[in-house]
Amino acid sequence: MWCQDEAGPYQAIPQPGPSWQPAGRPARRPHEYVRGGTAKLLTLFRPATGEVRARPVERAPNSVLHPWLKRELEAILAALPPPAAPIDPAATRAAWEAWQAGLTGRFTLPAELPPLRLLLVWDNLTGHKTPELVRWLCAHGVMPLYTPLGGSWLNMAESVQRILVRRALDGQHPRGAPELMAWLGATVRGWNAAPTPFAWGGKRRQRRWRARQRRHRQHALGGSGALTHRPVPRRRSAYERLCA
Repeated sequence: MWCQDEAGPYQAIPQPGPSWQPAGRPARRPHEYVRGGTAKLLTLFRPATGEVRARPVERAPNSVLHPWLKRELEAILAALPPPAAPIDPAATRAAWEAWQAGLTGRFTLPAELPPLRLLLVWDNLTGHKTPELVRWLCAHGVMPLYTPLGGSWLNMAESVQRILVRRALDGQHPRGAPELMAWLGATVRGWNAAPTPFAWGGKRRQRRWRARQRRHRQHALGGSGALTHRPVPRRRSAYERLCA
């Protein structure tokens, strides 16, 4: 399974966030600056291994995204072991249909299907549903799975992009789009030197669960982070007293 997303656009302006500086020499940001263009990051992410395939670009229309995506997927498929022979057409179609079961938005599968070799998770942009692109994916054994509206958290490419962009840009002042793209590309190379696999229900989820357990039977105070072991009594409104 691979996840795909386009991060950005990121502006070539002073970026908020911490940065490493010599002791006694804090970073200073100009009160006036010139917008030096924008950059985006085309990203393919494999959660099982943590591998990232990315390309920084200034713009990401279909004419840029689709050729890049096809090249990367062809390279990924070429590295996979070949499908087992003989190929059973009925079993092949059943495998494709199993991944469409329960989907709100699904597309019509072609009459002839190759063995299913890869799952591609991405959002439901119109450009991702271009008939020519969907036919190409199916012909190469790639099943596109579109995240539902408001379900972008299901796409783990967005999670790794937040990490990469923070590492590349936090506290920095890029002077133009070329510098933005160079920093993003260097950060991706650094990540791939020691990638971190992602997993559902991993250590971070366990930490959140333990924190909730510690707060058991505690009550939040408004929108603050303060808690109390007993609910704070409050006066009922006139309307509540009238309805009682």
